[in-house]
Amino acid sequence: MRYLHTMIRIRDVEESLRFFSLLGMSEVRRIENEQGRFTLIFLAASEDEEAGRSIKAPLVELTYNWDPEDYGEGRNFGHLAYEVDDIYTLCQHLQDNGVTINRPPRDGRMAFIRTPDNISIELLQKGDAQAPAEPWKSMENTGHW
Repeated sequence: MRYLHTMIRIRDVEESLRFFSLLGMSEVRRIENEQGRFTLIFLAASEDEEAGRSIKAPLVELTYNWDPEDYGEGRNFGHLAYEVDDIYTLCQHLQDNGVTINRPPRDGRMAFIRTPDNISIELLQKGDAQAPAEPWKSMENTGHW
């Protein structure tokens, strides 16, 4: 497993970029998603900038949702993300040990779980997505993440 990023939601892209630049962080990647109506901006610490461009260093993911939302305290923190060798094997191991799979890896690529304190954790398949497989393919979401 490899730690990938920490996601936080933001209300103002420019204000947030200015703040993080004061910490010496810089943008290494940006994804605009018109269908989902969001922008993802990935930042790397100054010593991780080169490695961050090739996704070899942990990043901060700023998520800007195009539709206004008041996040209040706590809702702006999103999740921790980890890249895993085999998402199906790990999810089965977690489930066998009493962990709820909140968002099953139906696509063979992504799953979400929560810590005992309700912190969301995103699990991402290393490399290409696996072929969709049961029981995950038809498993419904449980709760939220």
